Amino acid sequence: MDAEIIAIGSELLTPFRQDTNSLYLTGHLNQLGVEVAFKTVVGDTRAHLVQVAKTALSRTDMIILIGGLGPTEDDLTREAVAAALGLELRRDPELVAALYARFAALRRQMPENNERQCDVIAGAAVLPNEQGTAPGQWIEGNYAGRKKIILLLPGPPWELRLMFEKQVLERLRAALPPAFIATRIIKVAMVPESTCDARIAPIYKKYADVQTTILADAGEIQLHLRSRTDSLAAAQQRVDALADELEDELGDTVFSTGGESLEQIVAYYLEMRGATIAVAESCTGGMIAERLTSISGSSRYFLGGAVVYSNELKTAMADVPELLIAQHGAVSKQVAAALAEGIRRRSNSTIGVGVTGVAGPTGGTEEKPVGLVFHAVADGVQTEVVERKFIGDRERVRRWAMRQALDLVRRKLM
Repeated sequence: MDAEIIAIGSELLTPFRQDTNSLYLTGHLNQLGVEVAFKTVVGDTRAHLVQVAKTALSRTDMIILIGGLGPTEDDLTREAVAAALGLELRRDPELVAALYARFAALRRQMPENNERQCDVIAGAAVLPNEQGTAPGQWIEGNYAGRKKIILLLPGPPWELRLMFEKQVLERLRAALPPAFIATRIIKVAMVPESTCDARIAPIYKKYADVQTTILADAGEIQLHLRSRTDSLAAAQQRVDALADELEDELGDTVFSTGGESLEQIVAYYLEMRGATIAVAESCTGGMIAERLTSISGSSRYFLGGAVVYSNELKTAMADVPELLIAQHGAVSKQVAAALAEGIRRRSNSTIGVGVTGVAGPTGGTEEKPVGLVFHAVADGVQTEVVERKFIGDRERVRRWAMRQALDLVRRKLM
């Protein structure tokens, strides 16, 4: 069964509020073998709500509407769904009495408009709300010639989650046919998206029963594989078979097949080898240190770092010779190497990392354009320097540079 999630609220169409409920619901639905085929965000306009509900009914068999169940004039979900289904609303006297009793127990007078929350669509089962005053509703029946499940859930996340877990999950398990979704995530470092897809498309196209989704970020490609069948073992077998072929094709550019982040893999290698690391960063401004220390227990291998933006601090904190900077410039392979070697000596770490570049949008020259970054990794025996030219805005260049540095460390430790 496929589902559509409809998040309701004009505030969700502004830059100031984001729908997180649909992410939570998608995770639980996938565990039940339900694919979310559509996600819709709609404002508090009755005509739009009715239109969106009708569209959802025409294309999916499970519709979950979030929000718009409160007492105010712009809470129109109940009315809109009833109109879309051609059903009546009735005010439930038991719900009204319970609501007045709840306010009385709090020694508060209930405004009359709260009674709107007690309007129930004909044939719906009421879902009690332990955290709020707006109950949810469960509607199950044949509409447009097919069996449909329609859920009305409250918008506040703490209300929705408790209601879903206590009132909805077991109902769904009983109502849904057996289905299972198996997933795998493969993560690839420092390969352009188009290059990656050109290499793997001939492979994943052979697996018609496995959906492959490619997500790209600066310096990282994620390959999300998913298969749905009536057997978890069968679904997992197909996903794993494709994952193995993709990993063979992409080789050591793959850094994770279980969803781990690049910094988690680096941490794994550092701990496995009993190694330590320190960083001297210029254009990345501490991003490498931030990622390494985002992992609990990182003090076992991360000794520290320095953000050496000025030439003076490159010399004072990482022992980069002034003459070297004068001869080659702060953005150079020579200075990157000196940063890595200097911070390694200063901290007595196993590995030192140095990064220097032009993040932009200003500061570039014809010889050293915006996006030029030098990365160095030193281990006391050999210092490796990589020159890269990244494309994008300042944030994107910095993210590329951060991941390039971490990937160099990964490869050094492999």
